[in-house]
Amino acid sequence: MNESQIDDGLHCQLDDNTRIVVVGLGGIGCALLQPLALFLHSLGISVRLVLVDGDKFQMNNASRQVFRSLGNKAEVKAAETAELLGDSDVTIVPVPEFIEPGNIKQLIKTGDYVFLCVDNHPTRNLVSEHWTTLSDVALFSGGNEGVDPPGELGTYGNVQIAIRRNGQDVTVPLTKYHPEIVNSKEKMPHELSCGELVESSPQIIFTNVAVSSALLNAFFAYTCGKLSYQEVKLDIIEARMLPQFPIEPTTLLF
Repeated sequence: MNESQIDDGLHCQLDDNTRIVVVGLGGIGCALLQPLALFLHSLGISVRLVLVDGDKFQMNNASRQVFRSLGNKAEVKAAETAELLGDSDVTIVPVPEFIEPGNIKQLIKTGDYVFLCVDNHPTRNLVSEHWTTLSDVALFSGGNEGVDPPGELGTYGNVQIAIRRNGQDVTVPLTKYHPEIVNSKEKMPHELSCGELVESSPQIIFTNVAVSSALLNAFFAYTCGKLSYQEVKLDIIEARMLPQFPIEPTTLLF
């Protein structure tokens, strides 16, 4: 077990050969990846960082996604991250596939830390159902609304944390307080045509950054044994970030 001490006395506890899986490299996944990779590099332990996305970067997303070249998102970001880290104990593994029923068992395993950065409920529901089958897993799921006035201004986001330890739920599953995840009539990304994949609601890049920051904050709090909430609701216009559904940090001690 590695304990990386931060100046304020907190200890991030991750095992050697930890697997961290980032599912979705759109606006939130892009904003999250670089600081996550730099943090993992700073720990000085062997980490396997798996990047999962079957989509290709489109220039119409350039206002909220940073890619230095065209191509599959997982492969492009893997190359960029490896170049950023240089000689590192962090191994970057691209998976140029959408997560779906046929591959989820191979992509998300017991012991994994998972960042779920997708923009559709069927994928969230699939991952949540698979989560219940794993004995130990830490799932961090983030999303935000698109810009569709007057109802949606694009400034709201949320983060959910789902933890299982020793075959028991430490938190509730993603679907407990969000029945819209189960009841969605959307298609999964692997079921969409190329034209449907290109279509997307406009998003505000600052909301993506806020959601990615909340995801990383929750991950850090969890690895330090200090996580005290199961969900965060945020709004960048109202300068609001509210934790929801308390849990006792002592239940998360490693």
